[in-house]
Amino acid sequence: MIRKAFVMQVNPDAHEEYQRRHNPIWPELEAVLKSHGAHNYAIYLDKARNLLFAMVEIESEERWNAVASTDVCQRWWKYMTDVMPANPDN
Repeated sequence: MIRKAFVMQVNPDAHEEYQRRHNPIWPELEAVLKSHGAHNYAIYLDKARNLLFAMVEIESEERWNAVASTDVCQRWWKYMTDVMPANPDN
């Protein structure tokens, strides 16, 4: 198992909306994460700095990276663009 940690940003005025959208996440997104070998995924919000600290255990980098190309992940990223900054490719 590989442990990954990464930091993302959330818009200063969107903390509550960010949390609402994750409670719970879409069942189909959860299923894709699990089917791609992601376990124990947790995201913590640092409201003072508008940062999200994420940790996840993955079975392989290749399977984890493949999540990004799934339809559900692309839809989720688009859904989240008004509450957090996104890269041009989502």
